[in-house]
Amino acid sequence: MIKMSDNIVLINFIDLTLEEKKMILSWRNHPSIKQWMYNSDDILLENHLNFIETLKSCADKLYFLVKLDDDYIGVIDFTNIDKESKSSEFGLYANIELKGMGKVLLNSICEYGFHALNINKLIAEVFAKNEKAINLYKKFNFKDITRKTVNNKEIICMELKNEKY
Repeated sequence: MIKMSDNIVLINFIDLTLEEKKMILSWRNHPSIKQWMYNSDDILLENHLNFIETLKSCADKLYFLVKLDDDYIGVIDFTNIDKESKSSEFGLYANIELKGMGKVLLNSICEYGFHALNINKLIAEVFAKNEKAINLYKKFNFKDITRKTVNNKEIICMELKNEKY
């Protein structure tokens, strides 16, 4: 468990209880979340648990359940963590029962990525139709870098360099 500012706590996926793992899976499989994932299929509990198990021996990925005070507010992750280039891709999704958590989650990504991971560049890949996420990233000064197509969907690659953190 990692204490952040503003009453935020990050709980590493490898330290979660079974109930917390099941809660996260229910969020991830919710239509409002899975529509924005590269794999938009429902994920089986067994596959979810196996994935979490692989994180124990994975040096380039970190996944956290995020708590604000006593509420579980969402998930943040860092993937393709590259210590040499000091860059990492990231992802996030919020508890489906809460509104307005994107800013809190993204702030946690910036704070943890830039300070704890010592990353200089955060990279987002976002579906071009996901206006909510794009607008959030722009509020944090992420810049459009390039575009690509994945599974016949346009993806915008955005990045934020460590200038204000």
